[in-house]
Amino acid sequence: MKTLLSVLLITLGASLASADAKIGYVDVQRAIEQSSIGKKAKDEMKKEADKRNKDLEKRKTDIDKMREDIEKKRAVLTEEAFTKRAQELQEEMQKFNQLAAKAQGELQKKESDLLEPIVKKMRTVIEKIAKDKGFSMVLQSNPNAQIVLFSTADSDLTEDVIKAVDKEK
Repeated sequence: MKTLLSVLLITLGASLASADAKIGYVDVQRAIEQSSIGKKAKDEMKKEADKRNKDLEKRKTDIDKMREDIEKKRAVLTEEAFTKRAQELQEEMQKFNQLAAKAQGELQKKESDLLEPIVKKMRTVIEKIAKDKGFSMVLQSNPNAQIVLFSTADSDLTEDVIKAVDKEK
């Protein structure tokens, strides 16, 4: 799949180059991370994650104390009492795992909700910059995807996008 995409991009690039097309790229991830609205969203996500982690850590500490207590008293507990306490511990661990999974899902949703308007705004800004600078096409770049293998400095519109998004507020 990656090879097919590369072939398509090379073919597309060759045909656009012959038509004197101007192609640019934007590292959207970097633009989000470095823009003021992206930084604000990241701070909000960090606060939310820290709050949830604090709650989860407290529950984990309680479960660890419960486990230690059961282990300390194992010798003096009847088999029935030990089994009951072990089952209670197991139930608490299951509740903890469910809470952790729920918290993770809620954090992912919150991140998505925070990023959606930012990405929309960036697309609008990218389109305006591309038109203003005469670009026929703008690709999304990302250090991990390696879609853009070579470009000149004036093809990178990322800084322009960051400045424009920050200017709009």
